[in-house]
Amino acid sequence: MIDSILDFLHNGLTGFSIGAMFITALIAVQFTIFCVTLFLHRCQAHRGIEFHPVLAHIVRFWLWIATGMITKEWVAIHRKHHATCETKEDPHSPKIYGIRKILLEGSELYRKAAKDQELLERYGHGTPDDWIERHVYTRHRILGVILMMFASIAAFGVLGLTFWAFMMIWIPFWAAGMINGTAHYVGYRNFETPDTSTNLYPLAIWIGGEELHNNHHSFPSSAKFSIKWWEFDIGWLYIRVLGFFGLIKVKKVAPKVYIDSGKDSIDMETIKAIVVNRVNVMADYARQVITPMVKKSWREMPSAANFSVRKVKSLLVREHSMMDPSSEKALNVVLSDNQSLKTIYNFRIQLQQIWDRAAASHETLVQALKDWCVQAEATGIKALQDFARSLHGYTRAVPTSV
Repeated sequence: MIDSILDFLHNGLTGFSIGAMFITALIAVQFTIFCVTLFLHRCQAHRGIEFHPVLAHIVRFWLWIATGMITKEWVAIHRKHHATCETKEDPHSPKIYGIRKILLEGSELYRKAAKDQELLERYGHGTPDDWIERHVYTRHRILGVILMMFASIAAFGVLGLTFWAFMMIWIPFWAAGMINGTAHYVGYRNFETPDTSTNLYPLAIWIGGEELHNNHHSFPSSAKFSIKWWEFDIGWLYIRVLGFFGLIKVKKVAPKVYIDSGKDSIDMETIKAIVVNRVNVMADYARQVITPMVKKSWREMPSAANFSVRKVKSLLVREHSMMDPSSEKALNVVLSDNQSLKTIYNFRIQLQQIWDRAAASHETLVQALKDWCVQAEATGIKALQDFARSLHGYTRAVPTSV
């Protein structure tokens, strides 16, 4: 009898070796990531996809036992992050709290925000509110993780506590720490969004695709996080496979830019297409106007010795609200050094201001864009002239000539 008990405590019901238990743990935490990125994030927070009810219940149960997180809380905190990003109201901005605090105490900031009932009511709408959510998952949130602890011990013996601890720290570290912290601190940016979001690396596998965080902040409601052809979002792969079996339905993806070369006038369709694709428009402006002009003008700048080409380009494309005092000072030096760079920078700001006029009528926006194009073509700067002409062809649908 004693030998049987000792054997159970040592091997559990599975008899797995440490290596087998470790592999099982990796599979389990990757499924947890799957539940977070697809259900909590892309489905519930942003409505980019829709889950089949059966799959949704499986995922909700797993989140209950594997994380103890409540859907409404997670969604509300994440939505507020987008609504108040990089401000003092942001629940977890490294710009406000510092990268160290987000990395080491991200879960504490999450729990603090979850206690704010006004936040939950304002941003947590539309999340599950059925009997099991109210009476089991929310009321007995700790019970789920306790059940997971006992199940881990039963499966792997005493070492199951290590398995359970591994499960418990995975999301707090990788989501609350790495994504909320590092993905707003280091990495590359495809788009100059009005926040500090970055893509950690183009192969987004380890954290379910969440590594492509700048892409997500550029198109929050898109079910697909990869944008460039060389980026890979494993979450999107999951969506496509489950979609084939009718378990997930895609509702929204990032808009694509279509240019109709035969279209030579600015109309309502142009404005609608540009507003929808405004992030892409600004990325095109950086690539087609700012980059070639910086390369052409850099050597003529009196301050060229103090700034690299890359630094000058970065200053000209960066959102002004994201600049610290030293960057703003450097920008002013660059703009005073070269009139052409000052011109294309001012035109970038003016172009962005067109769709920032939320209260303006469509007719006003059409006229504003026409005026911008006329003034851009009058500068005599070829790159700016070519870009202004390309705006005429923007459309939301694939041209019939394609």
